[in-house]
Amino acid sequence: MTDFLAAALQLTSTSKPEVNFSVAEEQIELASRRGADLVGLPENFAFMGDDEQRLEISSSLAEQCSNFLVTMARRYQVVLLGGGFPVPIGDGRHTLNRSELVGRDGQLLARYDKLHLFDVDLPDGNTYRESATITPGQELPPVVDVPGLCRVGLSICYDVRFPELYRYLVNKGAELLMIPAAFTAFTGKDHWQVLLQARAIENTAYVVAPAQTGLHYGRRQSHGHAMVIDPWGTVLADAGVQQGAAIAPADIGHVGRIREQMPSLKHRKPDLF
Repeated sequence: MTDFLAAALQLTSTSKPEVNFSVAEEQIELASRRGADLVGLPENFAFMGDDEQRLEISSSLAEQCSNFLVTMARRYQVVLLGGGFPVPIGDGRHTLNRSELVGRDGQLLARYDKLHLFDVDLPDGNTYRESATITPGQELPPVVDVPGLCRVGLSICYDVRFPELYRYLVNKGAELLMIPAAFTAFTGKDHWQVLLQARAIENTAYVVAPAQTGLHYGRRQSHGHAMVIDPWGTVLADAGVQQGAAIAPADIGHVGRIREQMPSLKHRKPDLF
């Protein structure tokens, strides 16, 4: 099968994991009912709260998240991406930010620990220091051949600002790029869509970008606009700012056609850079 429906889910996650799991299941079920084959949850789908609480519950939450993904994939017969959840590293002060891709049978297809950490002082007065409590992954992101769908490359949120990562994924054969995120409202309004379209266009690949939206806690607000984008850079679906999903068809034959019409990947000069 080269033609399937991809769903980028959009949530407003809170500091209450059980509530988040319930809302996430509702959206997975709705996407499944609409015929989605590949479903992506955003970064921090199970928890959006302060660092102290995240570190405190990370051990039990990591196990809950993995079990939830397996159960949901089997129950609704979808290939499911958990876009990012905390996994303790054992020092009591840091976690990884891990995504997992699970097949319809509940088998773990791929795992990725976020490489690029969001350490930024924004003009709106908000400061983010992911590295204070998150340890970056030590391995490059995987590309996995999902049976019956396509070759999928993984990434998480802030990674989208590093085009070399996506060129690496395409060099490894990726036809569809997953970019789950909790993009801030301040940066999202100017950068989210243009970055997603750039990654799709320059790599002539589909982009499926689940997203957080709305106010989570304190001043933490996410941009929303989960999207599915085709290899030409056309936005096929946009979830807006409410909880829900962006769902659109992905035709992997279209990837091949675009790569023939616009063969920029063949025109690279790797020896010069």
